[in-house]
Amino acid sequence: MKYTLLALFLGSTAFAQGLSAATAQAQTAAPPAKASPPDTQIVRGLYVNRFAAQSTKRIHQLIQIADQTEINALIIDIKDEFGLNYAPTDPSLQRNAGKAGTIPKLKELLDTLRAHRILAVARIVVFKDSVTARVHPEWTIRRADGSPWRDKKGTLWVNPYHHELWDYNIHVAEDAVKLGFGEVQFDYIRFPEPYKSLPPQVFPDQNGQNKEQALANFLAMARARLSKLGVRTTADIFGLVTSVPNALEVGQQWEHLAPVVDVLLPMTYPSHYPPGSLNVAHPNAEPYAIVRAAVLRAHERNAKLGLSGERVRPWLQAFTLGKPPYGPDQLREQKRAVYDAGYDGWVLWNPGSKYEPFLSALEKTRISHKKPFTAPQSPAASGKKGR
Repeated sequence: MKYTLLALFLGSTAFAQGLSAATAQAQTAAPPAKASPPDTQIVRGLYVNRFAAQSTKRIHQLIQIADQTEINALIIDIKDEFGLNYAPTDPSLQRNAGKAGTIPKLKELLDTLRAHRILAVARIVVFKDSVTARVHPEWTIRRADGSPWRDKKGTLWVNPYHHELWDYNIHVAEDAVKLGFGEVQFDYIRFPEPYKSLPPQVFPDQNGQNKEQALANFLAMARARLSKLGVRTTADIFGLVTSVPNALEVGQQWEHLAPVVDVLLPMTYPSHYPPGSLNVAHPNAEPYAIVRAAVLRAHERNAKLGLSGERVRPWLQAFTLGKPPYGPDQLREQKRAVYDAGYDGWVLWNPGSKYEPFLSALEKTRISHKKPFTAPQSPAASGKKGR
């Protein structure tokens, strides 16, 4: 049985255009003469959108936050819906750059992050890629008449079954690692929603594969190639995937994806679950309950697969959507939920990369807080997707 998803409440870049410069210039510490590599046994990170990454001032402020707190990773947009966010070393990738600028002096930035013992994670948006769709129209999802398929916003999507597209995205990941990124995080590892109001989607190159097989095969190929470069392969998925047993209509299914990556990052934003989800009456008002239930379910499923260690690293909500407004108290509750579910790592999502309102919820040092894992009772599988 497939599960139909409701419309996305909060897109990956919904508030990115509203990014504004912080009021104070960061005073980052001078890097040591010889920097040790980041300690990545426990990863606690911040998302850095395209525009924040392009701002030297903002990047310095985020480095300062990491220097003064438990944060030890920055998840940086390297390829998003606007195309590449850096100047690739391989000329064959340059035509996919898009028109939204690039990170200045990326190699120097990565050297600085390494000096501050901050893990640089390359976020790569894969299948929602209108830039690549324009450059390679033969790689797009089609309609029955052969014309390109578009979503409700008129956006082109590339075809997740197309192997040249796979190779292109893995090539971008390899290029990012060679520049100095220490981990790769693939986002939009999914098919677009097949809304009944839209024309049916036609997938050239499907060759009898179902959606979940295609996504898993792409990630397995990526992991095989990136592991040779000594980095982890991770992937973002909807929070709903932790509790729904079968595949969503966008193709995400836990047991297909968990074994083929080093870490899965479910987007367990409380605001994205409707009333009653996971036996929680008011999810947005009960961040501890919803995050703990979702992450416990992920832990249980990994245990059944024989997967141990920090292989789940949930996205936590560092933004307000609806009531109540979110601040440090709500973030503390989400962090506590992760630890009580048996994991130490997490990453914060704020669409504008504005984390100052949440700083008091961050500890000064990074230590383990996770509790021994206890298998949960099976909750009702219901909820809305994340970004």
